[in-house]
Amino acid sequence: MSALPARMKAVEIAMPGGPEVLRLVERPLPQPGAGEALIKVAAAGVNRPDVEQRKGTYPPPPGASDIPGLEIAGTVVALGAGAKGLSVGDAVCALVSGGGYAEYCTAPVEQCLPIPKGLDAAAAATLPETFFTVWQNVFDRARLKAGETILIHGGSSGIGVTAIQMAKAIGARVLATAGSADKCAACAKLGADRAINYNTEDFVEVVKTETKGKGVEVILDMVGGKYFERNIAALAIDGRLSLIALLGGREAKIDLGLVLRKRLTLTGSVLRARTVAEKGAIAQSLHREIWPLIESGKIKPVIDSRMPLADAAKAHARMESSAHIGKIVLTV
Repeated sequence: MSALPARMKAVEIAMPGGPEVLRLVERPLPQPGAGEALIKVAAAGVNRPDVEQRKGTYPPPPGASDIPGLEIAGTVVALGAGAKGLSVGDAVCALVSGGGYAEYCTAPVEQCLPIPKGLDAAAAATLPETFFTVWQNVFDRARLKAGETILIHGGSSGIGVTAIQMAKAIGARVLATAGSADKCAACAKLGADRAINYNTEDFVEVVKTETKGKGVEVILDMVGGKYFERNIAALAIDGRLSLIALLGGREAKIDLGLVLRKRLTLTGSVLRARTVAEKGAIAQSLHREIWPLIESGKIKPVIDSRMPLADAAKAHARMESSAHIGKIVLTV
């Protein structure tokens, strides 16, 4: 640790508010705890939970850094006591509970993955948060299988572009919603069998047409409240609704009779508060099942824009505009 600086640049949230409350400051260098790696950050992904944390509606879990940023890529520069499986100098990407918008960040070694061959650090930084989330909610919880049909809301978002490619890779049929013709075209280019412009089309009617009245087996939803009734209507018998965010509100009416008649499964989860062991298990599944597909080029990171760390406020403004397609990345 003696060769490392005592302080680093980081982006902190001065107070809850708009993008302008993000400011570049100096902070003490974090120290890796037991089982952790200290990573010199080359790039950090920007995600919707970062925006909610900035607004004051999604506080970090106990013990996590107050610095925003849930995914990073860079080089291991130090290891804490008992940290096994990594060496100083390893190029990794990592899922973290906070602290990503900085020059250095700590991460449990279980939540670190090697940067896939062929990717630079900026591309690798787009992987952890979205890939962990999609794997957990589409495959572990909603149990999507080859031959089934999935409806992915927000198909052009970071989560959406990941889910489309992962679902296609395992042999599922994909329907995806997006808010413009350009975004629908992007979804189709990534492999969506049918992109639905939610501003001009009713996704429930499109689902009925595309599935000949059967409905879809799985829905991945980040909207919540205002889509809930329509999601239930769009699901097939034994369908599974996997909820990952509440951009459309946290309250909804539900016809429980439909849940009974269709034998539906309704599930939801958040990733940040999961245990290191749980996240480590997801990491192992991704390394085994998905990393080879990334290295072969079958699944590709989709980067909307790269901005320097000092432009974190601009990155948040772009995310909140919903103009982006794919991931926004901060380079360090």
